[in-house]
Amino acid sequence: MNSLHIPQARICFVGDSFVNGTGDPECLGWAGRICTKANKKGYEITYYNLGIRRDTSTDIEKRWFQEVSVRLPKEYYGRVVFSFGLNDTTVENGKTRVDFIDSIRNTRKILSQAKQIYPVLMVGPAPYAEQEDSQRNKRTSDLSKQFALVCEDLDIPYLDVLPILEKSNIWIDEARANDGAHPKAGGYAEFARIVENWDAWLNWFP
Repeated sequence: MNSLHIPQARICFVGDSFVNGTGDPECLGWAGRICTKANKKGYEITYYNLGIRRDTSTDIEKRWFQEVSVRLPKEYYGRVVFSFGLNDTTVENGKTRVDFIDSIRNTRKILSQAKQIYPVLMVGPAPYAEQEDSQRNKRTSDLSKQFALVCEDLDIPYLDVLPILEKSNIWIDEARANDGAHPKAGGYAEFARIVENWDAWLNWFP
């Protein structure tokens, strides 16, 4: 992806509670932090956070276009960052909330449509911090690997944050001390640093 040397950008971040920044007392999450950093570089960012708690890929597939299109009118240069997946892997009533194959299908449909209209990035799902549910992270890791393959096929940059955040003491410790899933400001700052150093993001905001 080529660098885009423009001073203004409207960006929609579409996803779940991690996109929303749930648990962050500063109400920035990782998405707000990376936009703040881009602003400090001299870019004028109009930042739209479209993260909804408990949203799965099925929920996002149903809502993303209507929500994004009204915020990114054609006369402005809009961009979209997607990030979701953990909620798909939650087991309820003896089965995951979204079947593995359906998660992949939803993601391919979302990204295929989005890339026809906007520059698109995808950030993979973050890990679940509770040790007793290690199988959930295995399911999430498997899903993230499939998301990466979909993005490779569609020529969309993909960032797999799960193996990095799994080893992040601040992410895991804050999430366990909070609600088992969501960290506080320190964890989101760690997430933001990962995205800020990602080549695909740096190409957007060099």
